[in-house]
Amino acid sequence: MATQITLGNLTVDIVFKDIKNIHLSVYPPDGKVRISAPARMNLDTVRVFAISKLGWIKQQQEKLRSQDRETPREYLDRESHYVWGKRYLLKVVEGNAAPGIELKHNAMVLRVRPGTDEEKKQALVESWYREQLKAAATDLIACWEPLIGVKVGAFFVQRMKTKWGSCNPINRSLRLNTELAKKPPECLEYIVVHEMVHLLEPTHNARFVALMERVMPNWRMFREQLNQLPVRHEMWDY
Repeated sequence: MATQITLGNLTVDIVFKDIKNIHLSVYPPDGKVRISAPARMNLDTVRVFAISKLGWIKQQQEKLRSQDRETPREYLDRESHYVWGKRYLLKVVEGNAAPGIELKHNAMVLRVRPGTDEEKKQALVESWYREQLKAAATDLIACWEPLIGVKVGAFFVQRMKTKWGSCNPINRSLRLNTELAKKPPECLEYIVVHEMVHLLEPTHNARFVALMERVMPNWRMFREQLNQLPVRHEMWDY
């Protein structure tokens, strides 16, 4: 069941679900607020919880609204694209060879058939990013499984509008945002570790924080670095 409450000029979406604990989320780009609450919790209790978190909510909203946005991509020559945190200038090469992408020095060479439209170029680039992320994540998961003491059942790479990653502890699967292929490698590693730790502790409670401190002492620094980097230009929903 979904409803809304208003706290001054702040609107909060409330979703009642079959869960044990209450969860608060602030979503990019404009700081929409959603609370997931246990189905048996009454609305007044949720309201009191939201009021107690107003300071934190406003702080998160300010961070999101001040975050740099990427400009829309048109897939034209000398357009900037990022791979593992490094800037490359796009070079579009038309020919009869099979479409593909390769990095040469500071250039991202996009080989396409003559007359390929922007939509197809975008699909090629996004598919290439997914493959880069799959390869990197495979190695990271294999490295961290014995260190964390968990076994990942499966992982998936996809375009995600509200999260860098997610974890399903029931089937032991991870999902990673394709945008991570554009960010520095340590940002991907932080997200992989974060989601793998959720296999031990599904919530962001004190135990989760303690586990992160044990396996990755610098995790807060990596989180801050990721949150300061530009994000996609479009409006996100949830």
